[in-house]
Amino acid sequence: MIPADRLRAAYLVARDALLAERVPEGHWVGELSTSALSTATAIMALHLVNPFEHRARIDAGVKWLVDHQNADGGWGDTVKSFSNISTTMLCRAAFYMIGEKQFPDTIARVEEYLSLNAGKLPERRAAAIRARYGKDHTFSVPILMTCALAGLVKWDEVPRLPFELAVLPQSWYRFAKMPVVSYALPALIAIGQCVHHHKRSRNPIRNAVRRLARGRTLNVLRRIQPTSGGYLEATPLTSFVTMALASIRRKRSASEQQVIDEGVRFIANSMRPDGSWPIDSNLSIWVTTLSINALSNSPDEGFIGDEKLFLGRWLLEQQTKERHPYTGAAPWAWGWSHLPGSVPDCDDTPGAIIACASLGYGYYPIRATNWLLSLQNRDGGWPTFCRGWGLLPFDRSGSDLTAHAIRALAEWASRQQSIPEWKEGETRWVGKFEEEFGTLQCHGGQLAWTTFDKVMARGLAYLAKQQRADGSWLPLWFGNQHAPDDINPVYGTARVLAAYRDLGLKDSPECQRGVAYLLSVQNADGGWGGAKDCPSSVEETALAVEVLLDLTNDAPTQRGIAWLIEAVESGRFREASPIGFYFAKLWYFEKLYPLIFTVAALGRACTLATPQSAALAEGSA
Repeated sequence: MIPADRLRAAYLVARDALLAERVPEGHWVGELSTSALSTATAIMALHLVNPFEHRARIDAGVKWLVDHQNADGGWGDTVKSFSNISTTMLCRAAFYMIGEKQFPDTIARVEEYLSLNAGKLPERRAAAIRARYGKDHTFSVPILMTCALAGLVKWDEVPRLPFELAVLPQSWYRFAKMPVVSYALPALIAIGQCVHHHKRSRNPIRNAVRRLARGRTLNVLRRIQPTSGGYLEATPLTSFVTMALASIRRKRSASEQQVIDEGVRFIANSMRPDGSWPIDSNLSIWVTTLSINALSNSPDEGFIGDEKLFLGRWLLEQQTKERHPYTGAAPWAWGWSHLPGSVPDCDDTPGAIIACASLGYGYYPIRATNWLLSLQNRDGGWPTFCRGWGLLPFDRSGSDLTAHAIRALAEWASRQQSIPEWKEGETRWVGKFEEEFGTLQCHGGQLAWTTFDKVMARGLAYLAKQQRADGSWLPLWFGNQHAPDDINPVYGTARVLAAYRDLGLKDSPECQRGVAYLLSVQNADGGWGGAKDCPSSVEETALAVEVLLDLTNDAPTQRGIAWLIEAVESGRFREASPIGFYFAKLWYFEKLYPLIFTVAALGRACTLATPQSAALAEGSA
């Protein structure tokens, strides 16, 4: 057994490191990885708008790309990522568009990479990009558009996007079978117009329809642009929109010019001092709720005085208050960031609901729970943003999202059992927040227990159906570059098992198979990677350990704890791994992930390190 004082000491180091990362307002903001893809798209957008005004930013971005080219001549999405065809083609386009004579060695190496991995002919390279994304045009068309603007491929290689569909009522979008995911409406409009401008259809009726729809869709594009100027707070998406419109040489409407100007403002403000750009501004709400829930795993959370109250107030202030302008998401949910470009989703909302419970106010965000309930798909699972889209990967139900929603609903159920049933129109105080938030009124009464049971049963049935033959589950928004097809079954399985744990379903066949899978892929060093034989990482080891502590606290789990303790003692627990998938499978890593997950795992181990639990663990070993 691991000495209790060594475990406790490691936990305190990790906990204090996490608490030290808070901003002065008391919450967490984190730091997303720098992105070669973001940097390439940003400097091209600035170049197409005004290369003279933005010369210093462009030159700094070019230098950063030169300095961070991988040894094989390509670029990955992060400085820790393997090279890939998409990011490398965008970087190649940036050098071609902006000027490449100053960097002959860089160009020679990237050409060697592209020739080896996609062929020398432009059409072969375009085909490689299309093959990577299949039927999902969310990212393949923007990349090909950019390459066409740079002169690397012909416009015939760029599929059209039906931007005229954006004039439809928002509630009809799901029936329109759009070739892009629900959150990509800005790309559909701007890039669709750009491709149409450079490659007119041979169908005169279609051309007439698109000509008539141009102004109206540009008004939509301006209406959904957040006050920061950045769509989704994402540099790539905002840059694609900006360069698409800037490339169209015509007399611009006021709406079109405002979209470009605001996009440039966002891009300029997002640049980092070293000349690079991140993939998104931040994940402040996500890392804050993860931190709160991780700290609640231990008997000593590290909060002092009214810090819980401040965190709770901040969280509730970030709850959306109106329908989202372009996903159509109902109010009273949470997105990933407190910034205006964030979109409410079904991972951050359950996390915030659980965090509210962890902070222990006596207040439960019932309207957010109703938001979750309304999002459940017909297959029983939960999607990220919109119910019923389901055609493309990042709009379908996801195992990790479904498990998170189930955990939040289970928390809701446990609290509902302890309070009288609400009556229609009844008004109640909202715990400690009455001065800031007034009263909360019930609309629709309490959810019937029979309905709740059906919701949970459908969710669990979805999870059972999604479990793979080896006992694992795959997540939607996380991967591992060392695993086949970039999958991360360790992350997905750990997140799903947390739902079985919270529901008291430890002995269910699905849970037992999931536990067996995690134990079967533990590395010889005691840690876990994203799948079998993947290098151990802090994030994946901590996720596996945290859930196994409650499901089978045996010798393999203790070896995992020992691995984490050594990582803390050596300082390796601060090393972030590129396990995050952003939109369209863009890799990222987050500075706070390893700290947060380590605190959650070691905090839980400290909580269970009582004489009784230690004896049980020793006996099972």
